[in-house]
Amino acid sequence: MTIHAQALLFDNDGTLVSSLESVQRCWTRWAVEYGITAEEFGRTELHGRPAVEIAADLLPARVVPEAVARIEDLEVEDVPNGGAVLLPGTRDLLDALPAERWAVVTSATRRLAEARLAAAGILPKTLVAADDITRGKPDPEPYLLAARTLGVDPAHCVVFEDAPAGLQAGRAAGMTTVALATTHQAHELTADLVVKDLSALSALVTDAGVEISVRP
Repeated sequence: MTIHAQALLFDNDGTLVSSLESVQRCWTRWAVEYGITAEEFGRTELHGRPAVEIAADLLPARVVPEAVARIEDLEVEDVPNGGAVLLPGTRDLLDALPAERWAVVTSATRRLAEARLAAAGILPKTLVAADDITRGKPDPEPYLLAARTLGVDPAHCVVFEDAPAGLQAGRAAGMTTVALATTHQAHELTADLVVKDLSALSALVTDAGVEISVRP
């Protein structure tokens, strides 16, 4: 299978880098600090959603701004402790792409995203973070903003995601979706293509854009 695109849009956590252990460490500590029960915390979907939405699900509105600032501090401070581990295939795929052909689209704040990306040695020319949008994934706004920034029709963009919320956002934006089974099982993911991680893919840059193929 070959997918033709003019721009590639990558989620970060769980797609380019793994931050699962850091997320669990930091959010568990955060939940204890704010008196959130294990049962309440266990019912909340953390992955692929902006921190402000998660905090709003769990805390009174008056506490949310302070709580969001606290979790950002905890996660940024945890980056040097293995908070961003490069996932298989990330380096090879990104190195094959011109800087103007790809972007990172993350639910993390810009400060946290830049810290994790820098730790993994990834320096995107275009980054869309939680600070840049008013509605996070699964709303299509983040991916539509990335396409607009790159100057590419959404129909010619490919979204790479590991989370159902992000894949839903990509579909809602009218983009081709590629799911990575890095944090969810393949049968839990709905996409045009499902692979284990980016190491299953290769990229060929042409005059017309980029051809993404599944490695034999």
